Amino acid sequence: MREALGGAEAGDWLVLDAAVREVAWCRSRLLPEWEHTDPLPAELTHLGESRLALALCHRDGRVREAAVRRSARCPGLLPLIVIRCADWAEPVRERARELLREVLDARTAVGLAPLILRVGCRDRGAFGIGLLEEVLGRASRGRLTALFDHPERTVRRFGYRLAVGHRLLGPAELAHAAARDQDTVVQDLCATAAVTSLRDEGGACDEVLTPLLTARSPRTRSAGVTALRRAGRPKQAEVFLVDRSALVRACARYVVRQHGGDPAPWYREWCAAPDDFGLPPGAVIGLAECGDRADAGLLWPLLAHPAAGVRARAVAGLRVLDLADAERLRPLLDDPAPAVVRETTAALLPSVKQLSAGWLLERSGPGRPRHVRVAAFRLLDAQGGVVALRVAVRLLEDPDVKLRTWAEQSVQRWHPSAEVRCGDAEVGELLDRSRHLFSDYVLRRRKREAGLDG
Repeated sequence: MREALGGAEAGDWLVLDAAVREVAWCRSRLLPEWEHTDPLPAELTHLGESRLALALCHRDGRVREAAVRRSARCPGLLPLIVIRCADWAEPVRERARELLREVLDARTAVGLAPLILRVGCRDRGAFGIGLLEEVLGRASRGRLTALFDHPERTVRRFGYRLAVGHRLLGPAELAHAAARDQDTVVQDLCATAAVTSLRDEGGACDEVLTPLLTARSPRTRSAGVTALRRAGRPKQAEVFLVDRSALVRACARYVVRQHGGDPAPWYREWCAAPDDFGLPPGAVIGLAECGDRADAGLLWPLLAHPAAGVRARAVAGLRVLDLADAERLRPLLDDPAPAVVRETTAALLPSVKQLSAGWLLERSGPGRPRHVRVAAFRLLDAQGGVVALRVAVRLLEDPDVKLRTWAEQSVQRWHPSAEVRCGDAEVGELLDRSRHLFSDYVLRRRKREAGLDG
């Protein structure tokens, strides 16, 4: 057991603590099996580390308290002392806290941080987090490096909050951290701190702005774009007017406007050439975001643009302007690009009743591309009535697993709408074909709703 404890991680200690007691309630005598076969002695003085670990997790609070008093000689059991700091028994809890306060230093605090943060989410767990902040607040920046690179995001969040609070990282380091980390909380924390540091120091520098502006995360890029306003670099913000992220585009428009510019003419100039292969898709949706309904005249020609991204953003732009004409957009459901078909489907959903059910049924067949079939099914399902049930039942045996699953869900939530003819025999047949999806009671009730009592 010593080897197992030596390689244990935070979650393993919590599992051990719970498991030692949990089995006690699965036996007729309400005792764990190990207490029958190899019980602990009344005196814990001579216990080895493995047996002392069992005592620290014991069901009896008096045993746990005695084990805590004898654990100072076993540094390997400090994780269990951390858990006992949130113990429900006050004598155990207070003694464990005294011991942890005596032995915790910067080195051990870094290693125990994942477990302390997990235990901190429990009732009475705040002590550990407070002590961790106190100890690591006095530590050098080098000690905290292990927290910055930790695989658990809660540990990285804690480390960066501590570093920001104690000003242990410079603006450039914070900017690189915001650009590198995958966690949005860390990104926001470090990007905000980096920009704030620049503001407090006055001016701006490329060492901070470049990592922010080139980051993959839209939230981090948006922080960098916003910082361009105070840096007095509106020309640099113009590049981000066509960013792939709506958040970044909005921030870029804000910066341009704050310096007296107007983004709308820029977007109109970009979109005026429908055959331009270099047209950025972000310019198309950006025009809809800050333009008016008259700008639809620039968007309609872009539905035939050779780039799929431009076609998709043109459809999205028409939807933003509330000018999605069902008859003109319907041919795009056959577009070879899935992104275009997805945007077209979203644009057609509000006017789905205007679409021919037979035309959509044809496109839900097995000979069509998958993205076209998915779009046709979504639109038919939105139409409701018998046609929605018909297409869903037909897809119950489809080889595509996702389509089959969606069809099952559609059948299960189907109810006859007002246009369904009462007593329609086709409805009864379709429900019978899908009876395996219902209990007998639900099937009878669904048929009764459709007027099929007999």
